[in-house]
Amino acid sequence: MDIQPIKSDKDYRTVLKEIDRLWLSPEGTPEGDRLDVLIALVVAYEEKRWPPEPETLSDPVEVILAHIDVTGRTQDDLAKLLGSRSRASEILNRKRSLTLGMIHKLHEQWKIPAELLIRPYKLDAA
Repeated sequence: MDIQPIKSDKDYRTVLKEIDRLWLSPEGTPEGDRLDVLIALVVAYEEKRWPPEPETLSDPVEVILAHIDVTGRTQDDLAKLLGSRSRASEILNRKRSLTLGMIHKLHEQWKIPAELLIRPYKLDAA
């Protein structure tokens, strides 16, 4: 089969061209087996060369900000939900933690999964 490890970006590009050539190879054929092995090598190389980014929604504030962005809501909408503009600002600026009541409102009214809102996160020092 003469398959070598991918050690450089040049090797990587060469293997990608070979994958393109083999792409429609039937399963169970020598070409299909070669394709499977090459894909596994590419996945391993990509994970090593370009490690996955840490989860961007790693804390509740990021989850809320992403939800606001995706749904077209605003900080004013969050303020109405939480009871005041200052409270919404404190949450988004990491000056105040979410309370259980706030988490419940965000879950019930904005349909944000509660498990994403109960994660611990660091507050900025005052």
